[in-house]
Amino acid sequence: MDLAGKRIVITGANGGLGRSVVEYAVAQGAAVVLVDIAVDEANAAGADGVERVALDLADEAAMQAFFADLGDFDGVFNLAGGFDMGPTVWEVSSADWNAMFNINVQTLHSVLRAAVPPLLKRGRGAIVNIGALGALKGQANMSAYGASKSVVMRLTESLSEEVRDKGINVNAVLPSIIDTPRNRADMPDADYSQWVAPADLASVICFLGSDAARAIHGALLPVRGLSD
Repeated sequence: MDLAGKRIVITGANGGLGRSVVEYAVAQGAAVVLVDIAVDEANAAGADGVERVALDLADEAAMQAFFADLGDFDGVFNLAGGFDMGPTVWEVSSADWNAMFNINVQTLHSVLRAAVPPLLKRGRGAIVNIGALGALKGQANMSAYGASKSVVMRLTESLSEEVRDKGINVNAVLPSIIDTPRNRADMPDADYSQWVAPADLASVICFLGSDAARAIHGALLPVRGLSD
């Protein structure tokens, strides 16, 4: 499995997972386009074939313009998203509900609307999204997050059915808790050895973006580490 000769757009590239995916993709030979609300110059510093673009992923007009000017690309890794435990279902405010859907669903849909048409013209490509293992069923105090990630998973399946016979692979990974600095700060008493290392998740994402995964369509792939 390698990404040599491929140009991959990585959204949410400046986050904890994003940086690991960028590093892994570059190591596999990909040229990468880093897209986020802000992109650190230190991200993939010194690597060849790296482009950095600061964009609001939820801004549909900006995303349309970006992909219209991008030129040929081979895949999109949609890593942008967020998590919030939240209160009970009946206590979730409209603002908090909308915030979860904006960061997890609107950003993804905005990218897909702009990215899929050029991939269809090329007749090939790969799209990898980030669902959540915890969204396979309802969880207490996670209604807005779980609902938004469930939408991501259904979008993945629907899009796959629409484009799989047109040379485009669409899949998603479903991680459990990812071992990021933010999660460690939020859960200081947890057993981090049970969590998913970003580098391990990055390897699965890059596999799904490679030609080795060309027969995989519409998969929601659990990446749970040692979590129950």
